[in-house]
Amino acid sequence: MSSPRKVSDVSGVTPDGAAWLASAGTCQRGTLAHWGERPHAPVVLPCGVVFDVVSVPATFGRRMLDRMWEEGPGSGPVAEFRGRTLLFAAPGTAQRLPVLLEWEEWGARGARTDGVPPLLCHGAGDAVTVPAPAPAGSAGAVPVARWLVAPDTRRPWLPGPEVLLWAAVRAARAAVRISIFPPADRDANVYDVSRRR
Repeated sequence: MSSPRKVSDVSGVTPDGAAWLASAGTCQRGTLAHWGERPHAPVVLPCGVVFDVVSVPATFGRRMLDRMWEEGPGSGPVAEFRGRTLLFAAPGTAQRLPVLLEWEEWGARGARTDGVPPLLCHGAGDAVTVPAPAPAGSAGAVPVARWLVAPDTRRPWLPGPEVLLWAAVRAARAAVRISIFPPADRDANVYDVSRRR
């Protein structure tokens, strides 16, 4: 049995992974030819047929990814683009995940004030910028888009809405301190009782 791949073990997309990504577009050959000439160029691909994408702020996305690899089934391909983590998911996730999040009261009034960000779901009719198959060549330059977990097969495993919900809830719980005490009243006087005689 092979051990699961760690997030840091990837350096770029394999030819099979590039073929899978290109299959999302209307012209697979054109996308592959473009990458053949410009392997460091990101492209925009449609969602909804081959994959959906769930986009979250980078820090929260890393927390979700940690939960998926440490406590769950792992992840499918994952990219970063302009400060956001893009979690590639099974088609249909973009429609189902918001319903599950609402059921979990994710959009409740106090949820976002606790540091829990909204999850942006991209499905049928949407498109996302996909990082280039090859990592950026210039040392020291921070790429606009890059792979955290690069696709390496023509049929990668993609998490569904339940897996992403589970990871988001666990990441949120880990990020938010829960106290049984109500928040302090800011107008209340505070006295140091440790100095009593």
